[in-house]
Amino acid sequence: LRKQLAGAPLPAPQAILAAAVEGAQVDFEAAQEIETRYFVSLATGQVAKNMIQAFFQTRRAGRAPGAASQVQPIGRAAIAGAGMMGAGIAYVCAEAGIDVALLDVDLASAERGRGYAERLLAKAVERGREPADAERVLARIAPSADPESAAGAELLIEAVFEDEALKREVLGRIEPHLSPTALLATNTSSLPIGALAESLSRPQDFLGLHFFSPVDRMPLLEIVKGRRTSEQAVARAQALAVRLGKTPILVNDSRGFFTSRVIETFIDEGIAMLAEGMPAPSIEQAAAQAGYPAPVLQLADELSLTLLRDIREAARAAVQAQGGSWRAHPAEAVIDRMLELGRGGRAVGAGFYDYEDGRRVRLWPGLAQTFGSAARPAPLIDLSERMLLIEAIEAVRCLQEGVIESVAEANVGSILGIGFPRWTGGVLQLVNGYDGGVAGFVRRARELAGFYGARFEPPPYLLERAESGASLADQ
Repeated sequence: LRKQLAGAPLPAPQAILAAAVEGAQVDFEAAQEIETRYFVSLATGQVAKNMIQAFFQTRRAGRAPGAASQVQPIGRAAIAGAGMMGAGIAYVCAEAGIDVALLDVDLASAERGRGYAERLLAKAVERGREPADAERVLARIAPSADPESAAGAELLIEAVFEDEALKREVLGRIEPHLSPTALLATNTSSLPIGALAESLSRPQDFLGLHFFSPVDRMPLLEIVKGRRTSEQAVARAQALAVRLGKTPILVNDSRGFFTSRVIETFIDEGIAMLAEGMPAPSIEQAAAQAGYPAPVLQLADELSLTLLRDIREAARAAVQAQGGSWRAHPAEAVIDRMLELGRGGRAVGAGFYDYEDGRRVRLWPGLAQTFGSAARPAPLIDLSERMLLIEAIEAVRCLQEGVIESVAEANVGSILGIGFPRWTGGVLQLVNGYDGGVAGFVRRARELAGFYGARFEPPPYLLERAESGASLADQ
């Protein structure tokens, strides 16, 4: 049980085990009373309330709104970019009965992308799927290096590297070959939709469709509405999400959108702890005990420190271009130093962890020597709560700025898209369910700000809620 939970604060499995052990030592009537007491304590507890609310919010978010249910289904799609994301998107489209032109710079690259679907289907056949059915799905994916192969497609999803100039070039090159009413989309995780729309003749039909990796398993789809995106385009995207078996959330355009902005604060906070001299095993254990599915330094390695630096530099350039000043985060120096040492993450075989033959084997022993040791390590609860609260504070900022307009969708998106601990009920439900409610959350955030930095200061929107006694809720 300890191995399965990895320290996560999920009371039900522990109560089940306790009821079984204690009940086996008494007569039947006493065992029933023991079990009943455990059940009542769980059913009336805050964790149950959080998870029940999250479950119903997820179900509601997974239903297509009325406008989405009336749009014409898409029969043919063009996916630009046959890398990991593009290949995954092509696979889920083909599974949903959509014919796909999978495009890349050369035919060999496009065929490798199709090979991803081929491998997934082969595994499905091994598990009992009908071979003929798998062949029909694979036959829907046509690899190509020719933009003209997108002729007549009713959907374009661009899924090339996170480079604004490249994305604009690809979108502009393929758009003329599409159906004149095609839905146009980008899979960017951070670049503003408005800037990419400038390369298109129909910006009203353009939006972001941010899938999560691996696409075939991750249930969330973040739909990003640009300033010029029409309601019809949004309805078509929502209908597509439901058809692909994804749970959609709708967010407004901004750099990083909602999910990327929130998860970046989690990763930066974990890395900042290294800069303070916190032992790396303690940081990873704190993440596990908070209930995260992957420890923070391990996740940073998986994403790649090079990518984290590139996203940071793009954001810095955008802030400075608008006349603002960049506020450096303590994590930046750690990331830069790791890259100087050639430890960019799992992809290069060395990061916060050591790797052998692609397998993660241990935390890099040189971390303490490189970044020092704290004279007085912080309590483990502080490390766990820093990760949880910093994500919640950023989510509140997104709500305050109108990046996301729904508390329910913020909760659903955080659990299904970025692995926010499910016992909390979601990133904003954490605020509501904190000991003492919103006011208790504000007190704790200010306490952390005093110890660890002004980034924990509660946003004005949260202070207003605390003062009025209101919770974070949709109207």
